[in-house]
Amino acid sequence: MLADIAIENLGVIPAASAEFSSGLTVLTGETGAGKTMVVTGLRLLCGGRADASRVRTGSPQAVVEGRFITEGVPQDIVERATGIVSNAGGAADENGEFLAVRSVNANGRSKAHLGGRAVPAATLNEFSDELLTIHGQNDQLRLLSAERQLDALDRFDPQLAELRKAYGAKYLTWKTLHRDLEKRISSRRELAQEVDRLQFAINEIDEVAPQPGEDKELLLQIRRLQDVDTLREQAASALAAIDGASSLSEAMGGSQGFDDAQESASDQLGQAESALGSSEDPTLKALSAQLGEITTMLSEVSMELGGFLSDLPADPQALDELLTRQQQLKLLTRKYAADIDGVITWQQKAQVRLESIDISTEALDKLKEDLKKAELAMNKAAKKLSTLRAKAAKKLGDTVTEELQGLAMQKARFVVDIRTVAAGPTGMDQVEFQLAANSLAQPRPLASSASGGELSRVMLALEVILSAGTTGTTLVFDEVDAGVGGRAAVEIGRRLARLATANQVIVVTHLPQVAAYADTHLHVAKDVHEKAVTSGVETLSYERRIEELSRMLAGLEDTATGRAHATELLERAQREKQDICASENRELLAASA
Repeated sequence: MLADIAIENLGVIPAASAEFSSGLTVLTGETGAGKTMVVTGLRLLCGGRADASRVRTGSPQAVVEGRFITEGVPQDIVERATGIVSNAGGAADENGEFLAVRSVNANGRSKAHLGGRAVPAATLNEFSDELLTIHGQNDQLRLLSAERQLDALDRFDPQLAELRKAYGAKYLTWKTLHRDLEKRISSRRELAQEVDRLQFAINEIDEVAPQPGEDKELLLQIRRLQDVDTLREQAASALAAIDGASSLSEAMGGSQGFDDAQESASDQLGQAESALGSSEDPTLKALSAQLGEITTMLSEVSMELGGFLSDLPADPQALDELLTRQQQLKLLTRKYAADIDGVITWQQKAQVRLESIDISTEALDKLKEDLKKAELAMNKAAKKLSTLRAKAAKKLGDTVTEELQGLAMQKARFVVDIRTVAAGPTGMDQVEFQLAANSLAQPRPLASSASGGELSRVMLALEVILSAGTTGTTLVFDEVDAGVGGRAAVEIGRRLARLATANQVIVVTHLPQVAAYADTHLHVAKDVHEKAVTSGVETLSYERRIEELSRMLAGLEDTATGRAHATELLERAQREKQDICASENRELLAASA
């Protein structure tokens, strides 16, 4: 539920705030006072399009802030809304409320925040869809589209939503198989060529049989071979210095011309260790121990040097063989990937792709059989969905007709016409809402048969019916009573009051008959200065409501007659609203029993 809204520098509103009740809240005011800006602010909070022209002249940006509370909202809706905020990195405040903020710069750039975190405007839209719905004159026009009319019919019966979802899954399976078959048939030659290319590449890589990391290891071996003489000399000199020429001769298989008389580092360290080890002095004994550790480390280095010398290639043909192998690997890396590991990965993916391409007659026959089965399952689900839609359409038509008769359209008849069409994502049904002036007249599409006022009443009747059983949601109606007056206006007020017994309803209206049913009456007033026009929002007391209703009735807020008419209207509407609430409560108790 929307608890309050604060607006800064939006249209003619420099700064204003308003609190909304849990029942019916109405916004009234003179034409051009800024009522539309309040709804514009709500649309911005719902992730609507940011329009720089709405920023107040001379201001750098417009800001709209809304506070949503979850008290009285169904738990499943709360969980979905909370999940959306959490996924965006936001959180409720210490009171368990969610703060939504939208700002629009004068240059057209906008920012959105939800639960204390910056989010895309689409996230605001996703969040508000769970809690708030806006109905305006543009929404009436959208009601004329076949898609919206089908959605409205499917909302009428909860079973339709389940059947539509089940059908959608079967349609998606059929569509996927159908596309696959068409692609295989139309692209058979191209697929055959792709098979040849993939098979050639896989065979080429198999012939070389590269191993993971082989190119890097090969490069290291080639460098060693190219520098083998230098490496041998360096290692031999080090080994001779450590262990003497005799040890070097053993490691290399013969004398290498080193001086046998030269005393090795190992011998000298051994002598030093022995000299210190016989001492009784603790310091010299400690040094002797350190020399022992060094001797051990030197022995390990000697062993590694010996192994290095033994492993150095002596075959003069080895370098040529390694260079040839390197060229084979480079041929693969030039064609398939940057390194050998990438080539191996590419081959694995190519193998998977090759196995997925089957253009044989047997494969096509199997795919055709699967497609036929999927089509039968889809048609069965579509028929089941259509049967229930036909029943729901008849019931919805009768229910809306009855509701319209209560909205001063006594002779009108509402019809939900269904035609069978080709299978689509939503089924095989095309829905068209039609209206007939009386029981004998031929029903015609809403677009060509309903006036603005009639369309408003149809939309309100649908919302009252489709919202039956829902609780805790916020419904905003922006002048949906345009073109309506007299008895129809009173009936609209009654239905909005009934709708507000279980939901929060916010209405922008010019009709005093509607405003009289409100639990909270907000007045948007315009103040014209020499240099600027400003507007503010005021919550009206009982006396101020009488004045505003007088003005709305006939501009007679300062006359006794006007006040008398306004008082009578307000008191009668409030009494009726109490009766409506009592009746709704009795129905709820009866249903729960």
